[in-house]
Amino acid sequence: MMVFLGICACGGLGAVARFVLTVSIKQWWKRPFPLPTFIINIIATFCAGVAAGAYAQLAVTQPTYLLFVTGFLGGFSTFSTAINEIVTLARKGRTPLAAAYLAATMLVPLLCVTGGWLLAGALL
Repeated sequence: MMVFLGICACGGLGAVARFVLTVSIKQWWKRPFPLPTFIINIIATFCAGVAAGAYAQLAVTQPTYLLFVTGFLGGFSTFSTAINEIVTLARKGRTPLAAAYLAATMLVPLLCVTGGWLLAGALL
């Protein structure tokens, strides 16, 4: 029960962190490309990779892994927002940008999670 409540609390903290980072980036980023969501998902997937690598190396416990990945990163990352932004770009006639964002949203996080996993494996 404590892990469940901790995951809920960490999810809330992750959502607040996402909001603060999104607002901060939007203050200076005024272009159509949805950079705040992209940066957030890159950070989240890299951190998830590091956490998964650490968990696989038995460097962290399962509850700690769940608090961070399922809780904090689950609240922080935002795949659904990325998909909505892709659809919005396409509906506004920015099809090349939507296609580029879709490709980047699929490929870059995959590389980030892999890189994080490898980094954790190398350091532990």
